[in-house]
Amino acid sequence: MSKFYLNNFSEVNLYKKMSTKSEVTTQMIYGDAFSIKKKRNSWFKIKIKEDGYVGFIKKRNYHYYKKPSHKVSVIFAKTYKKPNFRYLSGKLTFGAKIKSEKKINGFIKFDNKWINLKDLKPIKFKNKDIFSNIKIFKNVRYKWGGKTFKGLDCSALIQLFFNFNNKYCPRDAKDQAKYLKKNVNLKNIRKNDIIYWKGHVAVALSNKKLIHAYGPMKKTVIMSINQTIKKIEKTAKLKVIGIKRI
Repeated sequence: MSKFYLNNFSEVNLYKKMSTKSEVTTQMIYGDAFSIKKKRNSWFKIKIKEDGYVGFIKKRNYHYYKKPSHKVSVIFAKTYKKPNFRYLSGKLTFGAKIKSEKKINGFIKFDNKWINLKDLKPIKFKNKDIFSNIKIFKNVRYKWGGKTFKGLDCSALIQLFFNFNNKYCPRDAKDQAKYLKKNVNLKNIRKNDIIYWKGHVAVALSNKKLIHAYGPMKKTVIMSINQTIKKIEKTAKLKVIGIKRI
């Protein structure tokens, strides 16, 4: 029996402490795996398999880990009670992972639900351009600790696209900046370079524009690189601490 469990809910909050009033430090999306470190009353202390993040989740009926076969490749994929578009049962966010049980008429069955095959990619699929479709998150609301189409924060935006492309990435901006080793200068910045401030991160879409989940604007936005650097320095008194190339 696997020592890992599977998050079989659309998203699950990971709390800093054993209280729903505590800070949400991250989320697990459908298909994320975790190990249970401690059980206490209605809480589990867990460690997420994908990034090693530790925190507390509410006790629920989680499944044992199953190796996934597919992943959601769109901003969200609708799920259905039957292999057709008539009986909606929910939504899975970008990057969610499923285990195929059966295929009928362009639908895949998983966990007693059905999902359109067009919304999926095989689990081993990788984009040559890791951030090729990052713009799907434009205008998604900013949510501290969030990792879904309902809301996400700046470092989650980065981690989601690494994970989708089967690459490891730490959860928090400060750890990402340490993990990514190749440094570049602002004058040499190009598409897909990652810009770090203390506690914040953005991705260059070109040598002029960037995209980031930006708290002050309460959503994911595309902005000028130079204007963003000036704005953050003026409003938050923060300077760029590193620009990384992958």
